[in-house]
Amino acid sequence: MNHLQPADYAVFLLYFVIVSGYGYWIYRRRKSAETNTKDFFLAEGSLTWWAIGASLIASNISAEHFIGMAGSGFAMGLAISSYEWIAAAVLIIVAVYFIPIYLKNRIYTMPQFLAQRYNDTVSTILAIFWLIVYVLVNLTSILYLGAIAIESLAGISFTTCTIGLALFAIFITLGGMKVIGYTDVIQVVVLITGGLVVTYLALQLVSDKLGISGVWNGLLSLRTEADSHFHMYFPEGHPHYSVLPGMALVTGGMWVNNLSYWGCNQYIVQRALGADLKTARSGILFAAFLKLMIPLIVVIPGIAAYVLFKNGTFQTEMTSNGAVRPDNAYPVLMNLLPVGMKGLAFAALTAAVVASLAGKCNSISTIFTLDIYKKFFDKNASEQKLVRVGRYAVVVAFIIAIIIAPMLRSFDQVYQYIQEYTNFITPGVFAIFLLGFFWKRATTRAALTVAIVTIPLSTLLKFWAEVMETFGVQAADIPFLHRTMWVFCIDIAIMFIVSLTDPASHHNEKGLEIDRQMFKVTPSFIAGSALILGILAVLYANFW
Repeated sequence: MNHLQPADYAVFLLYFVIVSGYGYWIYRRRKSAETNTKDFFLAEGSLTWWAIGASLIASNISAEHFIGMAGSGFAMGLAISSYEWIAAAVLIIVAVYFIPIYLKNRIYTMPQFLAQRYNDTVSTILAIFWLIVYVLVNLTSILYLGAIAIESLAGISFTTCTIGLALFAIFITLGGMKVIGYTDVIQVVVLITGGLVVTYLALQLVSDKLGISGVWNGLLSLRTEADSHFHMYFPEGHPHYSVLPGMALVTGGMWVNNLSYWGCNQYIVQRALGADLKTARSGILFAAFLKLMIPLIVVIPGIAAYVLFKNGTFQTEMTSNGAVRPDNAYPVLMNLLPVGMKGLAFAALTAAVVASLAGKCNSISTIFTLDIYKKFFDKNASEQKLVRVGRYAVVVAFIIAIIIAPMLRSFDQVYQYIQEYTNFITPGVFAIFLLGFFWKRATTRAALTVAIVTIPLSTLLKFWAEVMETFGVQAADIPFLHRTMWVFCIDIAIMFIVSLTDPASHHNEKGLEIDRQMFKVTPSFIAGSALILGILAVLYANFW
């Protein structure tokens, strides 16, 4: 059954025309994107601070948040917001310490950093790891979650949704980073506006169901009706401890996870690599402010859906084969929007999905073209040929994602799938980058050792209970955020030991150009950072 009315399609068509038309206009204004790889992959010098900040958020916020994080909000509550709120603090660190190093050393891709700091072998190993994770985990899951949401909302078949989203994203991606960056500004406005509309409706439904008046009272009543969903700390023994384990939400594994994602991830860092330091820092700080409000538009609707479900609403819609399906929460709420508003929510969801798909695929294209194809297949390729290869890589990546996406239907909460399996390489990547940044004696041999052992280590700890059982020892499963921290600490220890026992560490010339002056920030940046950290302190104190 088609749940959208003509007015909804009109709103969505308007969104589509504006984004596509604006993207084409940006593309035509600077046709050099046809031949210049730095412009195509980085939009060098073209993005303003607000475009960088908007693009960071548009690329990060996708169906995995609207559907996956709302589903986790339904199942677990506000604690899932740690991914967003800790990210706001992490972005400040990235802006102060990471971005200056990249810009000072003219780094354009993460594998390029690894090649420059260590060697081509380390670079190639991690480039291949990144491509596998980006295509098989990130791109596929974004496409899957977006497709099931649109299928639920519009009644369009899952296959048609995946193909349609892929084609829209390909259209945006083929214009290069400049087109992605500036269309992301529109995407962010649409996704936040549409997200707030869904939040408003959800809270209004709660207030109506509970016989109270006003959206604000509906918000306050959530804590009364679902107090268990408003705690940021899960003690050991809690039903969701394995997913969000205790202090790991504010220390340890959560920081490793976020620092690696925001500071060592081509998909994210790429937005700022084409700008000057002041512009890049301002854009990242803007993204940190936007991060603070994301739980309001994705987690709160999930909790509202839980309260409504607990009070007898959505009993049929939230279950499948007798089991509750948390990831159905957001699509169910969207279906209740009035005519016109549903079209806006549809556009918001599509904006989130397409922006993330485009950003992710641009990074896949960049790494494959500059760090694989140019290095190993055609070292003398012209600028035009590299851009052309990059576009072919976009199409191939989407074909793979379309084929694999239906296989994710077996997962209950896809957001957790994304976090857990991405973290199989996260600890090693962050260890290699961190010591590569700030310890000149870190050697290529040490980085190569960590690159090789990280996935086996992560796999060992993933199946720790089963492994110990074969030796007749009872052991509990290790929560993945704890695994992340353990593997990171082991990787750091390995890098220190291997580096200090490696003769090359005494005459290592692979260090980066670092000047203490480049870590200085402006008074306005300090003020903005203090405001963000103050808000975080209030939030955690209130909901601990």
